[in-house]
Amino acid sequence: MDSEALDGPVAAAVCVPAVPSPTDPSPLFELFRGSYATELLVAATAHLGVFRILEKGPLPEESLRSALGLAPRAFRVLTTALRAMGTLCCPVEGVLGLTPLASTHLVSTSSYHVGDYFSLAAGSPGVLAMVERLRSNRPAVGESGGVAFIYREGLVSAMDAEAGARFFTLALSGRARNVAPVLAEQMPLAGARRLVDVGGGTGVYSIALLRANPDLNAVVWDRPEVLRVAAEFAEASGVADRLELRGGDMFTDPFPPGADVVLLSNILHDWDEPECLRLLQRCAEGLPPGGRLLIHDVFLDDDLGGPLPIALYSAALFSVTEGRAYSIAEYRRMLEASGFGVTQWVSTRVHCGVLVAVRREA
Repeated sequence: MDSEALDGPVAAAVCVPAVPSPTDPSPLFELFRGSYATELLVAATAHLGVFRILEKGPLPEESLRSALGLAPRAFRVLTTALRAMGTLCCPVEGVLGLTPLASTHLVSTSSYHVGDYFSLAAGSPGVLAMVERLRSNRPAVGESGGVAFIYREGLVSAMDAEAGARFFTLALSGRARNVAPVLAEQMPLAGARRLVDVGGGTGVYSIALLRANPDLNAVVWDRPEVLRVAAEFAEASGVADRLELRGGDMFTDPFPPGADVVLLSNILHDWDEPECLRLLQRCAEGLPPGGRLLIHDVFLDDDLGGPLPIALYSAALFSVTEGRAYSIAEYRRMLEASGFGVTQWVSTRVHCGVLVAVRREA
């Protein structure tokens, strides 16, 4: 890892803001993720032949997926983005076809074809990397031979090494510091006594909720190396006496006891559906009937056709984790299978929102 790249995020942790920022940084994140639109569009035109396959007419999703040779997760990331770009449409549920924009400009037999222009970028490193991710359905591998942003037993991760964990944790905290005060403002926890923040990283979201709820205590449950940063944030923010930092593996270690609220903030999007279900079932086991589960994340439209900023974020997640963005409908299905009932959804900031679920009677 380039030592110069570490100079910024590795700097000492700062106090978590107590109030929301006066401006919303969402447009900056949209610009930052814009490269994924190029990579996916060029991958679809120059490498995978999506528009050539659909030139003769719409196809059932499963037929198109089979023709492309993609796994379900990769197929969903690609087609959601292409729909959000206005190139694919869903004339009936479960079927995909070309929009007028695509049939006019992305089909090679059209007099107005521009696909060759996009092919100028077919050999760019970003496009080739995206094609490899789509075809392998696996996140990018770093210099260490592992992945950066996720951890589970048997998987090499930068989150288990001090320098890597500090770099990535502090880098990711930039968005959290902008969103957490809004979450605390929009999601009052009156009456709650103990929050368990699963995979809580820097603890920024727990810290914001502790500040807004003086009677609340919290546990941030994450990898030991990540929690070193959380300890600095808690001390700087004046809530260290109410914040327990517990090292562990959220997939295998005992769930922290006594929770009446569980927070999953930007966690489930790191995992494919089987792992999401495992985590939700673990949360259900760790909560009493009536206990609340807060899923704070980004959400695709229920028809999986956008919106574009979330579709591109999903591509970013797909590239570096084992997950993608999900819709509220997809989460609702997983939650109901895990013993939860959904009660509300509230918007926060930077394309995020919180989906509130309640543990049903056993």
